[in-house]
Amino acid sequence: MEHRKLGTELTVSALGLGCMGMTYAYGSSDEAQSVATLERAVDLGVTFFDTAEMYGPFTNEVLLGRVLKPVRDRIVIATKFGFKIDESLPHGQNIVGLDSRPEHVKAVAEASLKRLGTDVIDLYYQHRVDPAVPIEETVGAMADLVREGKVRAIGLSEAGAATIRRAHAIHPIAAVQSEYSLWSRDPEENGVFETCRALGIGFVPYSPLGRGMLAGGIRAAGDLAADDFRSTLPRFQPEAFEANAALIAMLEAMAAEKGVTAAQLAIAWVLHQGDFIVPIPGARKVAHLEQNTAAASIRLSPPEVSALGEMLNPQKVQGKRYSEASLAMTNL
Repeated sequence: MEHRKLGTELTVSALGLGCMGMTYAYGSSDEAQSVATLERAVDLGVTFFDTAEMYGPFTNEVLLGRVLKPVRDRIVIATKFGFKIDESLPHGQNIVGLDSRPEHVKAVAEASLKRLGTDVIDLYYQHRVDPAVPIEETVGAMADLVREGKVRAIGLSEAGAATIRRAHAIHPIAAVQSEYSLWSRDPEENGVFETCRALGIGFVPYSPLGRGMLAGGIRAAGDLAADDFRSTLPRFQPEAFEANAALIAMLEAMAAEKGVTAAQLAIAWVLHQGDFIVPIPGARKVAHLEQNTAAASIRLSPPEVSALGEMLNPQKVQGKRYSEASLAMTNL
């Protein structure tokens, strides 16, 4: 596994592992499979693991802390704060808003350290920009945690270019995490890529497989369980799904010609967009993990990269990546 830099502080495997689906959002999961997947990821050379307070909430951090404890000294764990969680409400209804006040930033860090069973968070992200709190105040609190030795590096998720620059002026930002894939390329268009390159910030694409759609494993909108978060997304509604399936068929045909899977081709394309990019495809099963990590060794020619980019140009995709309400919390 090759390695890449996130800012100046962190060196990680070129491909990380997004762990959200192990406890959150994508319907029921199997803890034994999740444990096996985490352990196999370490065997394959993956050193970058992504979690968050809200994934569960809380249970994802506990899982990672327990399983990865034996190898804690040779891996990088990223977690996130920024949502207001009301534990008195039922599961699925307990994320009730944003909260990036300095006191909350620090309280969540303390709680995450305990759940992860560690004395330092390698990469601490603001999960979503909070319009009610100046980014300078939030990053100031994150910088305090770095000075205290509780956090090694800090990042932002789904932040806009202007916010990234303001944050970076307060304390170096190591990484910006946003959705990015063959069919979701907002960071190319809204100045985020340009800003990251200019400031030496790493970029961490989540959902590089289009929440599983680009992997070809979801054949119809009805394949998703009722409690699967994706069933609420515009791109996974029946009419949009049918239109987008035609694009996936083209991706699968090109992958077959190259002797790889559609998932591997989609991940390889993301990796080829720049050496400052470290995708974190999710996986809950060992077979999917092994398939994804093999993509790190695929080499694409410039014509192949260009052809793929045009084949799944986001202008051809039906449906937005989030609801309008959720999109309102991105690129702030």
